[in-house]
Amino acid sequence: MATLSKRSTIYLDPTLHHALRLKALETSCSMSKIINEALREALAEDAKDLAVFDERSDEPLVSYEQMVKRLKQDGRI
Repeated sequence: MATLSKRSTIYLDPTLHHALRLKALETSCSMSKIINEALREALAEDAKDLAVFDERSDEPLVSYEQMVKRLKQDGRI
């Protein structure tokens, strides 16, 4: 069964649009496919970040002053 796609209107900067058209021609991929892949990548990075935040949510908070003190003790600043 074919994947159903949703149609959207997006407004691109003219320079980005030109670069996207060239990339589509160069790779023999549609502009939609290139945009979909870029969005998947960007959203996957966000999902990874959110997962790490969830994993670390139970860790105790450290104040700015405590962090600076710790960095000085470790010789990082």
